[in-house]
Amino acid sequence: MAALQAVLFDGDGTLIDTEGIILTSMRYTVNELHGMEASDEELMAGVGTPLPAQMLHFAGGDEALAEQLVDEYRAHNDRIHDEAIGAFVDTREALELLRDAGYRMGVVTSKRHEMAARGLELSGIDEFFEVLVAPDDWPEHKPAPGPIRYACELMGVDPQASMYVGDSPYDIQAGNAAGCATVAALWGMFPKAVLAAEHPTMMRSSLLELARELTEGTLAP
Repeated sequence: MAALQAVLFDGDGTLIDTEGIILTSMRYTVNELHGMEASDEELMAGVGTPLPAQMLHFAGGDEALAEQLVDEYRAHNDRIHDEAIGAFVDTREALELLRDAGYRMGVVTSKRHEMAARGLELSGIDEFFEVLVAPDDWPEHKPAPGPIRYACELMGVDPQASMYVGDSPYDIQAGNAAGCATVAALWGMFPKAVLAAEHPTMMRSSLLELARELTEGTLAP
């Protein structure tokens, strides 16, 4: 790996603790409004990919129904979003360490740009990031590598000199395909075994742990 210049992050479940509001909106849309009986595990299985793709699964391939589900989910999620959102407890301290050490940072997310930017702002961490790439910014979506490569292009850094940190298997797949070092965020929404199966460069239990290793020069796979 080239000398590390930039650290890119997924948003929900990695920087921001949104598991509760995502699950609440999924339960409401899929089960309450449409009478399905999807388990919490099934409802959350696609988190990390764009919402339309997730809803197409629950719509059984019916694109019109999937579009309706997306609209219903977003209406509900928008209502509860601002009240419940916040960064994980050690996020800001970790980002301060990385910034002070000279690392450049960006976010590559599967959440709409407007809502992703709002989440970062409400969480008090938007100041740390040079770029934000969302599904409405680039035609490819995770697990494809395009959004991560685009973020690197915007920052003027080589993907091989970048690290991508994410809590979903789709994050690890996208980062690996883009040529980045990848870090599985074990504090997020997916079990360790699911993330390990995607062969991340490394796994960490907290963002602060990762930041300290990077800034102290003790990072190891």
